[in-house]
Amino acid sequence: MTALTSPAFIDFEASSLDLIASYPIEVGVCMPDGTLHSWLIRPHVLWLDWSESAEQVHGIARATLERDGTEVREVAQALNELLEGQVFCDAWTFDSFWLHRLYRAANATPTFQLESISVLLTAPEVQHWSSTRQQVIGDLGLPIHRAANDALILQKTWHRVTIASQQTDQDVSS
Repeated sequence: MTALTSPAFIDFEASSLDLIASYPIEVGVCMPDGTLHSWLIRPHVLWLDWSESAEQVHGIARATLERDGTEVREVAQALNELLEGQVFCDAWTFDSFWLHRLYRAANATPTFQLESISVLLTAPEVQHWSSTRQQVIGDLGLPIHRAANDALILQKTWHRVTIASQQTDQDVSS
């Protein structure tokens, strides 16, 4: 991939960071063209886990999800209509768990493959990722820990580190 052919990025917010009981409460997608999509997810009847400390981070109350959230089947269907091929995330262990929980509750299979952003990055790009991400967050001025915002931050950070890497490569070869 080059900076001109951006992949799609996905991010989840969750009920907690417990990799046994947690579940997705929001999913956001940044498409290659920068278009954002997001859904609050109404908790499945079997999803009971809730962390007050996680709620303080993302700012989404369980009552909000129950009132305004979209059913898991609708979210899974919308993601399948929107995404194909590889879709990238920055916390693969957690995001793949929450994706699996969503699709299992929806009795569906994703039409896309979730991959870690790390497979797109060179070693120098990995070294610059964190500082570049902080610059992007500052430049965008968006709240973090909301799924669509975080997916956009992923895309913008990826663009910056790959463009900087390409410029460094060009400088070295000149």
